[in-house]
Amino acid sequence: MTGYSQSIEDYLEAIHVIGLTQKVIRVKDVAGFLDVKMPSVVAALKSLAEKGLVEQEKYGHIELTPKGEAVAKEIYARHQMLSAFFREVLGLSGEVAEEDACRIEHHLSPATRDRLVKFVQFVRECPQDEAWFLKNFKRFVVTGERPECYGCCNANRPEREGK
Repeated sequence: MTGYSQSIEDYLEAIHVIGLTQKVIRVKDVAGFLDVKMPSVVAALKSLAEKGLVEQEKYGHIELTPKGEAVAKEIYARHQMLSAFFREVLGLSGEVAEEDACRIEHHLSPATRDRLVKFVQFVRECPQDEAWFLKNFKRFVVTGERPECYGCCNANRPEREGK
């Protein structure tokens, strides 16, 4: 978590994402990206400027300060990681993954975020085409039936019984 409100994080992320494809970022670009009115963007930019996160000349283009860029990159990386987790691990559609990533990216503790990053990295680096447990999980999602695990989730192991 960055210590900023969800709204501030959304504006910073929007400016960063727009800046990935455009050299010049204007109020109307941010308004369109976030689907908000231009006066809302102007008010948000004033707040961001007061916090030292953006610079903007009156009616000019918007730039993230080095501090703003660092925060925006952290927010964007968190969003990307969550979206990847939802798509690649849970098998959700890209649209659902993006929507849900937007909803929860602001509420994760650093510990949870770091653990999810490691899990996605672990799955991506699996030497097989797809980790066996993901294949089993995806089958379970579709059929509702637990596949034969061949000892991978033996319910009779002593540690499961509290022995």
